[in-house]
Amino acid sequence: MLPQKVVDAIHSVVGSGPVGLHEPSFEGNEWLYIKECLDSTFVSSVGKFVDRFEDDLACYTGAKYAIAVVNGTAALHIALKLAGVQQGDEVLIPTLTFVATANAVTYCGAEPHFVDSEEKNLGIDPYTLREYLNNISEICNKQCVNKKTGKIIRAIVPMHTFGHPVDIEGLLSVARDFHLVLIEDAAESLGSTVNGRHTGTFGLMGALSFNGNKTITTGGGGAILTNDPNLAKKLKHLTTTAKVPHQWEYVHDEIGYNYRMPNLNAALGCAQLEALPKILKQKRELFNRYQKVFSMLDGISLIKEPENCTSNYWLQTLLLDISQSNQRDQILEVTNEAGYMTRPVWNPVHNLIPFKDCPRMELTGALSLSQCLINIPSSSGLVGAIL
Repeated sequence: MLPQKVVDAIHSVVGSGPVGLHEPSFEGNEWLYIKECLDSTFVSSVGKFVDRFEDDLACYTGAKYAIAVVNGTAALHIALKLAGVQQGDEVLIPTLTFVATANAVTYCGAEPHFVDSEEKNLGIDPYTLREYLNNISEICNKQCVNKKTGKIIRAIVPMHTFGHPVDIEGLLSVARDFHLVLIEDAAESLGSTVNGRHTGTFGLMGALSFNGNKTITTGGGGAILTNDPNLAKKLKHLTTTAKVPHQWEYVHDEIGYNYRMPNLNAALGCAQLEALPKILKQKRELFNRYQKVFSMLDGISLIKEPENCTSNYWLQTLLLDISQSNQRDQILEVTNEAGYMTRPVWNPVHNLIPFKDCPRMELTGALSLSQCLINIPSSSGLVGAIL
């Protein structure tokens, strides 16, 4: 039976359970930097580690600016706000994403407009999207207008699913032709590149996440990447309650947000960034070991990085043949009972109660993928002792 074969394959790679889905690794300077932060007493939103983390992150990704915030959802919210998304707009997002993408759109008073995904990278399919927009929209005064709702489709938010880069060049072309602002949801793709360029640096802005289950973690945290100096200044201002710098006065010149990352979290992030090259090497080795065993099983395959891309392999992901999709829940049950934490992909967001009436295209690809994808144990430490 396929479910037991999956258990046996995972066991051959990671050993006996229990094994979590994705656990952080703390093997570097985490304790040293956190102690230094505590000793300084600067543990909140002011301190040297926030500035250092932003500088290190910009250097690593190749972005000119990185603004650290409290989580990835906050990063997306502020990015969308400064991209001009406003009350009554529509924003194109994949239905095959974590709910935070849709939530961030609604924080701006806008409405998610759900689009389909493709199998080769699990992200938005630019070709079917172009065809769809040609049918349902028109360009008026350099704005993309939904002919059915009369609303402006303001932006598109592609997401690099499980660390695998989307067809970003294809989507940039769609964005240009339909006058859409492109904001990358790169929450899962730190360390992933397209033709050597880091994800999150192609659009006007890109949002990262450093939640406890991400490739590196700050406990909770996120960041916004941009190459625009004016945007970077505005991002930092709005995420620090829009406080005008002054030695003692409290002057706030617009509605701001208390979104800045605390120094304590940034200290953890600095140490984690130092370890990122090793973590990525370990995760690639884990993929190679899984690939070796799962390539021998019929009816199932392992998602691999797209052509001309480097994936961080955040979550190793199985793809069931459509003929085997009826075994997904049994595989999930048997693997978890055996002590191996596995998970299905998210419930397509358009199926969730808050978003069930939002506009959407035909979502055949996403719905099929949602029944065929399974995440398996992916922690970098699973192979760390051997490398």
